[in-house]
Amino acid sequence: QVQLVESGGGLVQPGGSLRLSCAASGSRFGFYAMGWYRQARGKQRELVATITNGGDTDYIDSVKGRFTISRDNAKTMAYLQMNSLKPEDTAVYYCAMGVFSDSGEWRSLGYWGQGTQVTVSS
Repeated sequence: QVQLVESGGGLVQPGGSLRLSCAASGSRFGFYAMGWYRQARGKQRELVATITNGGDTDYIDSVKGRFTISRDNAKTMAYLQMNSLKPEDTAVYYCAMGVFSDSGEWRSLGYWGQGTQVTVSS
């Protein structure tokens, strides 16, 4: 059983920064890829960033150059550094554990934490 606990959200002004953390349980953390999703009110959950077990990263276009995903396998932690935040980044952010297919398609294992609220507003 995998447990994911997100933290680090809050209220920040436009242009500000936040660092989200994800604490993951399970001895096989290093085997899996990790991802960050977000869900804004009234919208579908979207995958924002992923990192493979080898450290390769990918981002949606709207956060490229502003967000950085990272992981610490020894601590079974994943992080999302968010800079130059915009009001449209406001959402509940969730981390996820997943795998990539041979064709490079991400698939979440389906475990979810409670999420952490990020609000960008002046």
